[in-house]
Amino acid sequence: MDRFDNMYTFIRVVDAGSISGAAERLNVAKSVVSRRLKELETHLGVALFHRTTRKMNLTETGRAFYQQSVRILDDLEEAEHTASQAHGTLKGSLRIALPLSFGLMHLGPAIEEFLHLHPQIEFDLDFNDRQVDLVTEGFDLAVRIANLADSSLIARRIADIHAVICASPAYLERKGEPKTVADLENHQCLVYNLLRDFNHWHLHDKNDQQIKVRIHPYLKAGNGEFLRDAAVNGLGITLLPTFIVYREIERGELRPVLSDYQCPRITAYAVYPQTRHLSHRVRAFVDFLAERFKETPYWDACLQQTEQVQEPVFQPQS
Repeated sequence: MDRFDNMYTFIRVVDAGSISGAAERLNVAKSVVSRRLKELETHLGVALFHRTTRKMNLTETGRAFYQQSVRILDDLEEAEHTASQAHGTLKGSLRIALPLSFGLMHLGPAIEEFLHLHPQIEFDLDFNDRQVDLVTEGFDLAVRIANLADSSLIARRIADIHAVICASPAYLERKGEPKTVADLENHQCLVYNLLRDFNHWHLHDKNDQQIKVRIHPYLKAGNGEFLRDAAVNGLGITLLPTFIVYREIERGELRPVLSDYQCPRITAYAVYPQTRHLSHRVRAFVDFLAERFKETPYWDACLQQTEQVQEPVFQPQS
């Protein structure tokens, strides 16, 4: 039994959706494909497919084995390619889990730049704010924005993430600007419903003392871009990462308030399992992200500008 031939055949059956389709792609008889699948399942001691008269669906074990097999063969191809050339070209697939807003707004352009540099890389991206199981779901790595707890994952810092309390000038004109955090209880607050406690905001004062501020959640949502747009439209005050609101602050559509209070800092990390062999392409991509965002992130420039220039909330027209 040739384990690599059988593994490769198994991948082709999954990709083609049938034994006949795989046989056509591999230019072999259907009986050869069936024999290789049977050998593989016998060797593993598990069923990889649910078979019906019309269709072949992967079992849970088969799905996990498929994802791992693709990575193994990609790594093998990369190793052979690198060994055969003086300057190995990055090649193969990268399956990555990305947070929705940060991924679309900031990692998307970075990935496009990386593809221009390494056009033989194939990305498989999952934009989702859920916390995926990297090993079980077959991801090479994930980008997470969090204070990471101890785990079996290896983490590489990508960028510090800051947040800001802000509202539209129209809302502040109508409701008044809060002068102290206690004033927030009398304001319409737009908050993440993914937080464990969305009735409070946790801040740090100028002495770096943590304080728990009660708020009135006027509108709750699970997406920061939706909350940003609601704030721009004058629906209330929100606390959001600067990477979501920096353009609106620069354009004057949102204005930071209570700037003497700091929101807890968190960090964006690239994480991957300790048990996962880190291929050259994964390492190169992580190094690329760390280098790209190593300085003060461009989305934090809005905070420096608002510290230097404090415009009035409302300027009467002449």
